[in-house]
Amino acid sequence: MVKSGAVHNHTNIVKALALELGFSYCGIAKAAFLEDEAAPLEAWLNANMHGQMGYMANHFDKRLDPRLLVPGAQSVVSLAYNYFPPAQDQHQSYAVSKYAYGEDYHDVIRDKLYLFLERIQESVGHVEGRVFVDSAPVLEKAWAKKSGVGWVGKNANLITKQQGSFFFLAELIIDLELQPDGPIKDYCGTCTRCIDACPTEAIVQPYVVDGSRCISYLTIELREAIPSEFKGRMAEWAFGCDICQDVCPWNRFSKPHQEERFRGSEEWKNWTKAEWKELTEETFKRVFRKSAVKRTKFIGLKKNIDFLAEDESKK
Repeated sequence: MVKSGAVHNHTNIVKALALELGFSYCGIAKAAFLEDEAAPLEAWLNANMHGQMGYMANHFDKRLDPRLLVPGAQSVVSLAYNYFPPAQDQHQSYAVSKYAYGEDYHDVIRDKLYLFLERIQESVGHVEGRVFVDSAPVLEKAWAKKSGVGWVGKNANLITKQQGSFFFLAELIIDLELQPDGPIKDYCGTCTRCIDACPTEAIVQPYVVDGSRCISYLTIELREAIPSEFKGRMAEWAFGCDICQDVCPWNRFSKPHQEERFRGSEEWKNWTKAEWKELTEETFKRVFRKSAVKRTKFIGLKKNIDFLAEDESKK
């Protein structure tokens, strides 16, 4: 009874701390092998849907078993942090995915995760663990689904009934025993808006995205020229893509974030297409110094803009 009470108490502490730090959702799962994810992941990799993202094929076992990442791990704490921008933050010409509007989320969320772990240790005692935000071989959406944060939709994004899908996912894998949550129901129903709206037909079947056809992959991960088959199908996206989220009915419930570090530079949001085309490396480094856009590097962003401009010149 003492142990059970302590687990319950520790669970309440962890969830309360997560909310205090600004996370919208906090779900908990037992740290164990993700048996249901092994076959789908293997099939996706064998079909080469990861394109040039070779790192996705690495550390297969670690992706499925958090105990290989954190020895002695007992709990996976899944967190969701809202990044939906205020209306005035929307782009005007070439499009940049909403998640890159402000400061790089890796830095913002990682800072919060370290503070989160520190607060847990202050409240509970010695706890060993690691923090993860889109880093290391962790199946973020699978853990968020398993812990009831939301369900994985037909566009392969995690969706919540209350606020849709514009969230960053992060995890804390720790050796503290906590009370696990259970998964929730899939509320996609018969809707196929995301599948129908994808201009590159990247959602090859419900819940399966061919990453090598996704506009986000083509504008960020792909280092070589964008294949000619995608001419006229990029919908003016210069970095990333939000189409399958923008059309999702659940995102009518999205609420503007309250994170000052996601506000970022206002400068590029007012650029005309001509100004995008005239972008210099010096301006790129200054404007996107703290943004996730720097991930594609100047040469990559220029490649994307040139591809879009060439499309327009032929219309």
